[in-house]
Amino acid sequence: MPVLESENNTPYETREEMQRKGPSARWFWVFWIVLIGLGTTAAYLYSNHLKEQVVIQLQEDTNRQMASFKSEYDQRFNELVQELDEMQSQVQSFNELLTFTKDQASGKTDNSNKLYSQLSEVEKQLKELERKMELLK
Repeated sequence: MPVLESENNTPYETREEMQRKGPSARWFWVFWIVLIGLGTTAAYLYSNHLKEQVVIQLQEDTNRQMASFKSEYDQRFNELVQELDEMQSQVQSFNELLTFTKDQASGKTDNSNKLYSQLSEVEKQLKELERKMELLK
């Protein structure tokens, strides 16, 4: 029996002692693995939530800017249309005045030439304004 006593005095733990300590260590590792999994899942879901919020904010900002650009474009277009109408009325009045002057002119062509040069200048401006309107369309 001396051999048996030497085996019992060994500093090693028996299987029974290891099994008693084993489950507590196993539950510790299971707890940490579950905790890490929950943390990873929460981080993933939160990042998706933030991404959706950023996309929604960008869409709202884009829509606001587009509305602003459209209103500026409409305002500028209306101004050009108004200028075009004014120019057309000036051209019409100059045409009438030129026709009247040609009919009434005897030997004085100086006034007729001035009106004609003014009319051609107004027509140039009208063409330039029409070109600008075409660019806006």
